[in-house]
Amino acid sequence: MLTFNRKFFLFALTLFIVEVLIALFVRDRFVRPYGGDYLVVMLLYCAVKTVIKAPPLPVAIGVLLFSYALEVLQFIHIVDRLGLSDNTLARTVIGYGFEWWDLLAYTLGIATVLLLETLWPKDAPGTIPKPT
Repeated sequence: MLTFNRKFFLFALTLFIVEVLIALFVRDRFVRPYGGDYLVVMLLYCAVKTVIKAPPLPVAIGVLLFSYALEVLQFIHIVDRLGLSDNTLARTVIGYGFEWWDLLAYTLGIATVLLLETLWPKDAPGTIPKPT
């Protein structure tokens, strides 16, 4: 069911800003490659939950499978195959290099989302309402 969830939108927007800041200013060997992947699945989850009212588990699995699929596309060098190797945006959005550790980062990110969905108070003021 289509909806608009303001709280998930704000979470997604915040995560997007953090991702942009990481991409622009962090030049290390841990936060940028793995922290960004850990957070991006949370961003995607929140973006989906902004517009679709659905239980957490199916959304989480869908986001995780989508992330895995992108990583597989990186494995087959899809950016090169599409002739976009000189396109910075394509290399950033699609990604350029396959890493097994990225799959772990995605999995841990989705596990964190599911844990937070489980632990978040369901009826407290200012919390994310659970789908009914």
